[in-house]
Amino acid sequence: MSDQSEEPRRYTAAQLEDFITRAFVAVGMGQGDAGKIAALMADADLNGSDGHGIFRLPPYIKRIGEGGLNLKPNIRIERERSGMALVDGDNAQGHLVMSFCAETAIEKAKETGVAWVGAHHSNHAGPANLYAKMPLAHNMIGLYVAVGNANHLPPWGGTDMLLSTNPIAAAIPAMDEPPVVLDMATTVAAYGKVKMAAQKGEQMPVGWMVDKEGNPLTDPNKSSDGFLLPIGGPKGSGLSLIFGLLAGTHNGAAFGPDVVDFNADYKTVTNTGQFIIAIDVAAFMDVEAFKRNVDVMVRLIKASPTMPGFDEVLLPGETSRRKREDYTANGIPMGQGLYDALAKLASEIGIEMLD
Repeated sequence: MSDQSEEPRRYTAAQLEDFITRAFVAVGMGQGDAGKIAALMADADLNGSDGHGIFRLPPYIKRIGEGGLNLKPNIRIERERSGMALVDGDNAQGHLVMSFCAETAIEKAKETGVAWVGAHHSNHAGPANLYAKMPLAHNMIGLYVAVGNANHLPPWGGTDMLLSTNPIAAAIPAMDEPPVVLDMATTVAAYGKVKMAAQKGEQMPVGWMVDKEGNPLTDPNKSSDGFLLPIGGPKGSGLSLIFGLLAGTHNGAAFGPDVVDFNADYKTVTNTGQFIIAIDVAAFMDVEAFKRNVDVMVRLIKASPTMPGFDEVLLPGETSRRKREDYTANGIPMGQGLYDALAKLASEIGIEMLD
C-alpha cells in the first residue's frame, strides 16, 4: 500500500540538517564533519533528490555502527601534478571526500585552467550535482563522475552484474538564466529511486527494471530478482563501462566484481571511486561573453515549439530547480515510511525525533 494517501509532513532544510547532524554526532562523528555532511544531504532533499538525502541516513548510521566507515579520516592528496590530484579518502563519508576534491580542483583550475581530481577509498556521496555545481561560484564548469555503490547492471547482452548506475553530472554557468545542470545515472532509473518506491509501497514504471528472463519487473521489493536497464540500450551500457574505468580503475578504486554492495554489506570498505573536473571559463574565453551565449541557447531551447503531448521544453536541472523553489517556500515533503524509519533510528541512537 502506498504511503501517499495522506498529505506528507513537510520540513525545512534547516530542520533536516539539524536532525542529520545530531544523528551523526550521536554515533561518534565530530560536529564539524557531521554538519558538513548534513548540509549537503539536506540540500539534496531541497533539490528533489530524495533518494540521496535524509533517506540515506539510516544506512549511513548502520555502516558507522558496524565499523564500515572511518569517523576520524585523514583525507589527503596522494599523487599530484599541476592540473591533477589523486585523493585518498581514508574511508571517510563520501560527502567529505568529494567536497575536498571539489575544493582542490577549483584551486588548481585557477592556475591551470582545467583540473582533474580523482578519489579512491571514498564512499557514497549523495547526488552527483552537489559537486558539479561547486565550481559555478568561481565562473567554472564542473563535471563529476562516480562508480555506483552496488552493481545492478549487466553488460549489454550479458547477465553478470558487472556494472552500476555510474552517474555523471555537469554544471555550466549562465548570466541571467539559471545554470544548466545535468545529473543522470547511466541507467533509466537510479537505484535510490527503486529503494524509495519500495519504502513508499509504490510500483515501479515499466522500463526501469527487467527480471533475469528479460520480462518487465515493476515490484521494487523483488529488485534482487532482476537488474536495471541502461539508458539507450548498448549506449548506456558503454557509458557505464567508460565511467567505471575512469572513476574506478583509473583511480585505483573498486570497479566491476570488486564493487561492494553497500545496500547489503555494511562492514566491508567500499573503496568507492569518483572524480571531478573544474574548468575555468576565463582560460578559454571572456566569462561574460560565454555566459551570455549560454543565456541565448537556453532561451532558444525554451522558445522551441513543442511536439504533441508536451506542454513545454525543459532544460536539464529545471525540474529540480522548481522543486527547490516549492520546497523552500512550502517545506520538503516526507512520506510516512521515511518518517517511521527516522523515528526508529532516533529511538535507537537516543536523539529527539523531528517534530
